[in-house]
Amino acid sequence: MILSRAKPALGSNATVQPNAAGNKKTLPKLEDFLSSRDFTGAITLLEFERNSGNANELTDQWIGYCAFHLGDYKRALLEFQNLTINSKSGNVKPENWISLACCYFYLGMYPEAEEAAEKAPKTALRTRLFFHLAHKFNDEKRLMMHHQQLEDVIEDQLSLASIHYLRSHYQEAIDIYKRILLDSREYLALNVYVALCYYKLDYYDVSQEVLAVYLQHYPDSPIAINLKACNHFRLYNGKAAEQELRTLQDVTSSPLTFAQDLVRHNLVVFRGGEGALQVLPPLVDVIPEARLNLVIYYLKQDEVQEAYNLLKDLEPTVPQEYILKGVVNSAIGQETGSRENLKIAQQYFQLVGGSASECDTIPGRQCMASCFFLLKQFDDVLLYLNSIKSYFYNDDTFNFNYAQSPPNKDDNFNFNFAQAKAAVGDFKEAEEVFLLIQSEKIKNDYVYLSWLARCYIMNSKPRIAWELYLKMETSAEAFSLLQLIANDCYKMGQFYYAARAFDVLERLDPNPEYWEGKRGACVGMFQMIIAGKEPKDSLGDILQLLRNTANPQVEGIIRVIKKWAKDNHIPV
Repeated sequence: MILSRAKPALGSNATVQPNAAGNKKTLPKLEDFLSSRDFTGAITLLEFERNSGNANELTDQWIGYCAFHLGDYKRALLEFQNLTINSKSGNVKPENWISLACCYFYLGMYPEAEEAAEKAPKTALRTRLFFHLAHKFNDEKRLMMHHQQLEDVIEDQLSLASIHYLRSHYQEAIDIYKRILLDSREYLALNVYVALCYYKLDYYDVSQEVLAVYLQHYPDSPIAINLKACNHFRLYNGKAAEQELRTLQDVTSSPLTFAQDLVRHNLVVFRGGEGALQVLPPLVDVIPEARLNLVIYYLKQDEVQEAYNLLKDLEPTVPQEYILKGVVNSAIGQETGSRENLKIAQQYFQLVGGSASECDTIPGRQCMASCFFLLKQFDDVLLYLNSIKSYFYNDDTFNFNYAQSPPNKDDNFNFNFAQAKAAVGDFKEAEEVFLLIQSEKIKNDYVYLSWLARCYIMNSKPRIAWELYLKMETSAEAFSLLQLIANDCYKMGQFYYAARAFDVLERLDPNPEYWEGKRGACVGMFQMIIAGKEPKDSLGDILQLLRNTANPQVEGIIRVIKKWAKDNHIPV
């Protein structure tokens, strides 16, 4: 974005000093430092002049200018505050107010920036600043007003492109940048902006190609290297991305504090959240993505309330924020049983999935799937998830969702796929998708186990479902899984495992319902043996299960079974 303050007129006091031998040695000139964009060298010269008493009225302005371009906005702010608000001479140059306003803006102090800009002369820079402030204040009317005041000059068009970018209108921003590059190829930095837009559009390969043009000329650029690392993260993995960032190790000794913050933030992301609680909280109000990534970290740690607290006051403006607000509201709604939160989540997902810019993207389709999932319209869920299934074949969390659970960014979006398949009765494919999952954390989750057990039962594999129970019979959820197996097996006519499940339930809790279930399952099993659909040697197991119950009805049932066994010469 073009907000940089106007340069002061050059007026450095670079002088010629005699040395001990009488020879003259020329000090470097301020113009030389500025032309090579060596702002550190320029500040060193300017401070030398100030400390040696050779400063003039422009020295403070130039120090502020150089500090601003080094990203040291606090230092620049102090300089321009001394030239305006704290000025003792009372003779404040009007142009210093816009410089002060730009410093406030870059520090996120928008009301102060607006107040300072009001005192500045009407210039193109002032118009651009008000244009950006209108965006920050979410004032659409003022934004349009200042938009109309922009002219067809490079600085104004770059400001317009940056607003397009901030409003997620990436293709519109690309069009402006490319149009400028056609006429002014020397503006190499625009390649970084174009590459960033392509990155936001998920065209990571294209982003790399465009970025390479700039890196050929400036291979040590922190912003470009960081973007290259982010592309590697998306295209490959965190290790590849981290390798790219190693070239920025020396940045920690430079004044580019914003680059240090970017590197520290992205290393947390590349390392899967390692060090998140140490790095991200101080950056929440510095790097916009830091808040979102901290929320994602809390969600992955099942700290839903922490995630909710961090996002509850955030008014979403871009798709990522809407999605995360939806995810958090869905998670808190599931955890607390709040219909209001679930309704809010459904509305956020629908806003993103139904928007013109996101409806055909993978996140957009995931959002619509999540919206319909919350509405329990599972046929519509599958319609959207099937359209992006090929992108997630080896993604555990996607497969988990394809076959159950509320959306929780990637994890819960993908969990929906499997549950949706099961919910519409496609248990065969749901089972296949469940079994693709490799994550031990997911495979040990009760929701996963219960849905997989149901798929096994519906696919006529009750023995495997029973084995799932045996593996977790000492866990807190074992009783719930037993109830599921008992009832589903009974419903599917798989009476042997229904009887075994009801038998265990009855011994754990002498509820008459469990005896009734076991009785019906045992009688059903006996009938299937008579019909030749079950092996006759199962009669002994049925009798043993019946004897585990001290109910007067048991003796009558046992007598009937024994008589039939005797008549058919079956030893019991």
